[in-house]
Amino acid sequence: MSEQLCRGRVLRWVVLCVGLTFLAACQSPPPAPIDQRPPPPSEKINYHIVSRGETLFAIAWRYEKDVDKLARANRLTRPYTIFSGQRLTLDTTYLPTVHRTATSVVSPPVVSRPTKPTVQSPVKVTKPPPKSTASLPSNWRWQWPSEGRVTKTYNSDQLFKGVDIESHPGQPVVAAAPGVVVYAGDGLRGYGQLIIIKHSEVYLSAYAHCRKIFVREGQMLKGGEKVAEVGGDPANTKRLYFEIRKDGKPTNPLSLLPRR
Repeated sequence: MSEQLCRGRVLRWVVLCVGLTFLAACQSPPPAPIDQRPPPPSEKINYHIVSRGETLFAIAWRYEKDVDKLARANRLTRPYTIFSGQRLTLDTTYLPTVHRTATSVVSPPVVSRPTKPTVQSPVKVTKPPPKSTASLPSNWRWQWPSEGRVTKTYNSDQLFKGVDIESHPGQPVVAAAPGVVVYAGDGLRGYGQLIIIKHSEVYLSAYAHCRKIFVREGQMLKGGEKVAEVGGDPANTKRLYFEIRKDGKPTNPLSLLPRR
């Protein structure tokens, strides 16, 4: 009889422990969703595989890198010829010395050309843009790229760190300063029809969601020259997205544009 009593006590003790463990598990907070957890260091993006039609300027813009530093990190010289399938490092902390010929001429970007095609998957060679022979002016001033009011201001915490200018469909978009077109197309996700203009070794400007583009890569522009038309964003045909970058990093356009 005492042996049965002992077994009963042991059984009740086991049941009690299991119950307490279950209650503790129910009261503990659920694990954070996967999309809210910080990625491990091994998943940090530190390289880019070039796709057909990409230019180094477009890749630098995508990752907020200075194009010259990105070129040096990958031992590229002007006109920065890259190839489809090429692996580019995005780490610009170490910059090896790259031999280059001293010149004041600004060379346009060269569109990536595919590597030698195979019989199974032939790839068409992309023609590089025309070469520019003129140099950028040294003295210039910023001007507004289009008429309209600013509906979204600069925010360094957002993915798109520019401003929205509310205009009218078909309204002219002009170059905010003299420069050379280093990108014109729709290959950067989230920008629609996009134009990037290089104004100096420091400054670039971008004009996104254009309805029509009237310039080509490598073309020299005067400040105020028409480059596109407003109206390319299906969700808001009145919107022009405008961005300025200094040394590859977005900066507040309102701190550089003249006050209205």
